[in-house]
Amino acid sequence: MKKIYIIALLAMVLLLPGCATILEKYNEPVNPENTDEILVAVPKGASTTSIANLLLEHELIQNVNAFKAKAKTLELDGKMKAGDYMLSQSMSSEAIIRKIASGEVYEDNVKFTIPEGFETRQIIDKLVEEGIADREALIQVLENEPFEYPFLENVDRSYRLEGYLFPDTYIVKRGSSEKEIVSKMLNRFNEIFKPEYYDRAKALDMSVDEVVTLASIIERETKLAEERPVVSSVFHNRIDQKMMLQSCATIQYVLKERKDRLTYDDLEIVSPFNTYQHAGLTPAPIASPGEQSIIAALYPADTNYLYFVTTEKNDGSHYFNETLAGHNRDKEKGKGN
Repeated sequence: MKKIYIIALLAMVLLLPGCATILEKYNEPVNPENTDEILVAVPKGASTTSIANLLLEHELIQNVNAFKAKAKTLELDGKMKAGDYMLSQSMSSEAIIRKIASGEVYEDNVKFTIPEGFETRQIIDKLVEEGIADREALIQVLENEPFEYPFLENVDRSYRLEGYLFPDTYIVKRGSSEKEIVSKMLNRFNEIFKPEYYDRAKALDMSVDEVVTLASIIERETKLAEERPVVSSVFHNRIDQKMMLQSCATIQYVLKERKDRLTYDDLEIVSPFNTYQHAGLTPAPIASPGEQSIIAALYPADTNYLYFVTTEKNDGSHYFNETLAGHNRDKEKGKGN
């Protein structure tokens, strides 16, 4: 009897490596070629066994016991987290276990991009057209939600957030509320507008809203990044000399139309945003400026320029001049606007 027991024990020992090999074989991908993802919901409190059965039901693993053994080997038994996971038959049991244990849950996200220089009305249209927001709900949030940010202190007007919905690419969870979407854009502005920018605004004797307003005009007047500080210097110099800014972009804002060329009738439009009739800045931003335009508004180039006009290159570049006579010559040379 003792001899039989020893032989049986030896047989079991000899078979163990083979068993391990078989279990490991069961932990290979069900189908390495099939990368189609399946959404699997792991419930709260699910044990390794119940998770394995769920995965087997979805044909994502080959064997429950092999899966459980692998989880123990990885020291992740009992450590897998609840949530929705996108898994495929091309994944090994180890890859699946690690993904669920790390909590890499699937979120149904949508992405949208707000271009630099967009006005609030354009942002509304874009979010509605892309099915990301409801128009009435979005307008309600923009007009009435009391967002608390330092840059919005003392800002009191219709479309209070004009200029502050920072232009960038955003990813939000599908079904996010209009308030959550707007908050994301305002949070981004808050990240971009650094503490030293507040100090710089004070040094310029400007409010944050005035800086953003100037930045929005710079944004709409320039295409070339290297010209932004120079254009900014023109506007700063005009403000210092109490001259009208005479920015075509401000007229376009009133017209709600971005015309290539303005008519004399356009310049006569009655509006506090008409910088051909009123000196200084507009009462509010005319668009959402990007970071480069904000920096340009805060740190203008050191020039004596008072005028600029587009060149004949059709690349968005400008001629800059200190005198009206020189500016008129540039207009002829560049067939200016």
